[in-house]
Amino acid sequence: MTSPLLVSCPSCAALNRVPKERLGEGRCGRCKQALFQGRPITLTSGNFSQHAASSDIPLLIDFWAGWCGPCRQMAPAFEAAAAQLEPRVRLAKVDTEAEADLAARYAIRSIPSLVIVHKGREIARNAGAMPTAAIVNWARQHLPV
Repeated sequence: MTSPLLVSCPSCAALNRVPKERLGEGRCGRCKQALFQGRPITLTSGNFSQHAASSDIPLLIDFWAGWCGPCRQMAPAFEAAAAQLEPRVRLAKVDTEAEADLAARYAIRSIPSLVIVHKGREIARNAGAMPTAAIVNWARQHLPV
């Protein structure tokens, strides 16, 4: 049996220990919600570090803004990608208007921008809107083993 992974809850951000072989089945020990819900979570400065640095699950972040046409066009594709990529990776969205400090921390210059973060370290980045299949393929190419 492998050592358990630390997984941040998408609802309350509590860290949960989950055996790797039961990753997709886990529920939060604090709030009892499913640890993977097949849709992106919303990141704020308040819950960012729990998901980006503390969790053992890689994080695929969509930096977007409500006024951005390509961001709005890509939103359904990003949502569909979450259902295909979880539980291997957590998908999340950062509204660059509401969370300007997070956008600045990652030097976001154009939106939409996709960034993969694992254990607090950026491992890949792509700017521009993409369809679901391209998001999934790009993420799988850059995910840690």
